[in-house]
Amino acid sequence: MDKIALFILLIGGVNWGLVGLFQFDLVAWAFGGSGSVISRIIYILVALSAVWCISLFFRKNELIETDRDTHHINN
Repeated sequence: MDKIALFILLIGGVNWGLVGLFQFDLVAWAFGGSGSVISRIIYILVALSAVWCISLFFRKNELIETDRDTHHINN
């Protein structure tokens, strides 16, 4: 779930970068305007992904701890 949320958030970040740099909304362009149902769903998914990714700040980094344990056991 974390990787999916990060991927969707990257799409949103790139889209906002395009809006900021070139005043070009890729999502709106691709799906018939910013008010279309599909565009709004994508915007909502990006927002939900951002909220989900907030939890990453408050979790222990399981990957680092797992790597340390594996390294310690193998050596």
